[in-house]
Amino acid sequence: MIYPKFLDKGSSIGICAPSAGVGRKLESFDKSLAVLRDAGYDIIETANVRTDNVRSADGKTRGEEFNSLLENPDAEMILAASGGDYNIEMLPYIDVELLSNYPKWITGTSDPTNITYYVTTKLDIATMYGFNAGSFDWNELHEFQHNSLKFLRGDITKQHSFEYYDSNTDFSVSGNTLDGEVNWILSMPGIEEIFDKSSSPDSPKLIVEGRLIGGCIDCIAKLIGTPYDGTGEFVKKYPRKIWFMDNFAMSAFDLYLTMMQMKYCGYFEGTTAIVFGRTMFPDKSDEEYIAQLRQAIPDIPFIWNADIGHVEPCFTVINGAYGIVTCAQGKGVLEQALV
Repeated sequence: MIYPKFLDKGSSIGICAPSAGVGRKLESFDKSLAVLRDAGYDIIETANVRTDNVRSADGKTRGEEFNSLLENPDAEMILAASGGDYNIEMLPYIDVELLSNYPKWITGTSDPTNITYYVTTKLDIATMYGFNAGSFDWNELHEFQHNSLKFLRGDITKQHSFEYYDSNTDFSVSGNTLDGEVNWILSMPGIEEIFDKSSSPDSPKLIVEGRLIGGCIDCIAKLIGTPYDGTGEFVKKYPRKIWFMDNFAMSAFDLYLTMMQMKYCGYFEGTTAIVFGRTMFPDKSDEEYIAQLRQAIPDIPFIWNADIGHVEPCFTVINGAYGIVTCAQGKGVLEQALV
């Protein structure tokens, strides 16, 4: 696994908009950039970052702006401005030869999964998942945001599940209120019971190791079988894997079908566990999701409602790193090593 160089104080972060532009939320975006500058980094923005559109530009233009940051020696990391829906359109225009010869950290969350997953599985270059350039806009930074800033400089801190999460998933409502109690739910093969914060101290404890791979499962599902899916090679190269999956909008049935498809493709060979984040749609039943997953992956331990993905606070995860995941009594820990 290739691990690019981390940032030093005074390094420049290149920001492009591989999916949507941030024109609809410039005030919060600039607040986030101020945090990055205060942390000691200079910012290089490409031309269409501040476009107010679900596509910051056409796919070719987005690819060219991404490549311009690859070519720019001053841009030591490429950070996605935000998520969106149309990132997949720019994949054919990424200069993979340039990236392979001069690897840089590529970081993003949600729709930029199309890039991070492609780069790690196909090019064997580690990428980061868990935050975009606009992810530091809270009035008072939370521990998860401080952790993300640590990762930028190579401080791969051990991450513990948080006490509370923000249950408001309405993008039109501003502000952050941590009002939901974090509760990792553990399902173990061959055991009918599931385990959460209400479990007794002597209930099963999951401790697994493996190479980390994942991102937004909505995006990964659309990459299967395309030229931008290197999962087959990744699975063969790394015999033990921990998948992390951020479910944005999949119903329980859609997630079930995707798990079946990935299983039939051989993608879960050597998988020691799958870690699912909290769904963006709390009106949907956890029980329904868990029941469907138990049908699809009965022989793989999995965690539901982990601190992964869209619902904050969330972990920063390095695609390609070697991970150790621990889960017991509704709590969890993620350790990562660059080996």
